[in-house]
Amino acid sequence: MKKHKVVILTNERPNDDYLWKAACEKRKEELDYVSVDLTSSQWLEEISAVKYDYLLVKPSCQTNPFKQLFDERLGVLVNELGYKSFPTYNEVMIYENKRYFSFWLKAHKLPHPQTEVFYLKNEALDYIKKVHYPLVGKLNIGASGHGIDILNSVDEATSYLNKMFGSGKTSRTGPQLGKGKLVKRAINKLLHPSEALNRLKIYKSIAGDVQKGYVILQEFIPHEYEWRVVRIGGSFFAHKKLKKKEKASGTLLKGYENPPKELLSFVKRITDKFGFYSQAVDVFEPEPGKFLINEMQCIFGQSDPYQMLVDGKPGRYIHQENKWKFEEGDFCTNQCFDLRLDYVINRLKKNKSK
Repeated sequence: MKKHKVVILTNERPNDDYLWKAACEKRKEELDYVSVDLTSSQWLEEISAVKYDYLLVKPSCQTNPFKQLFDERLGVLVNELGYKSFPTYNEVMIYENKRYFSFWLKAHKLPHPQTEVFYLKNEALDYIKKVHYPLVGKLNIGASGHGIDILNSVDEATSYLNKMFGSGKTSRTGPQLGKGKLVKRAINKLLHPSEALNRLKIYKSIAGDVQKGYVILQEFIPHEYEWRVVRIGGSFFAHKKLKKKEKASGTLLKGYENPPKELLSFVKRITDKFGFYSQAVDVFEPEPGKFLINEMQCIFGQSDPYQMLVDGKPGRYIHQENKWKFEEGDFCTNQCFDLRLDYVINRLKKNKSK
């Protein structure tokens, strides 16, 4: 049997392709794979040397310069040279780029909290005098609630604008001391000094990535939770991200309960429309049945071995014969990268059979 050839496109973070590699190792009888650092100077020569069937993407998400570099080079591969990637180029473009994502949502008239991007300070100053508070200030890049400021008054918003149009602001970085298992993680770093050194380099890079000269301001939606709806191929999962203080993002507090079917259908319609099959969609529900998109991420973390529990049982929803059907099982192994690779291999088999 002729094997499929895939290339894992990695970013500036060392060993950040380990989940894709683990998935590929499980399917090595069906495919050959290599990794190429898309941030290296020889990226195009390395990829062009072999005819690959698919690009498996691990996009950059730490700093704006590397995010821009990754997006541009992936764009050349997909849009100019005709490679197929997973996640897709468009999924990567809206990933960890809150500025572009706000334009994308508005252009497609998708329901979301009102978000404005200002490059002119005077326009931003006029805006903050007319809006309701609190208001959310967001940095362009930064997951897990990093780079988010809750502004409670005109004075706080004015101070925030002076900072953003002055010296600028960086995303919060460094060890997350409130995330638990601190001793275990500290011991792990001591036992693996190279990993600790790489982590310090990442912290330094983030600390040096100053955003200035523009501002992203978003309407504050009162909430006790956000829904996280995950779609990988035809598999759907959902759970609640519970709020701690003023934020649900990054708390790792979850509520596992049977999600409303209309929520699954809402996410299915959007992902079907744009061909997005590797997505975590974070959704506010300010009132029952009303959904607002807060974030969409093609790559996302997973702190539990499952993405959903229904009546205490892990599983997924699939959509068949115009109905939602729950299937019990372990579908989220290897942080969903096994499921991602299943989708890619199934696509390759379908294309081959045509």
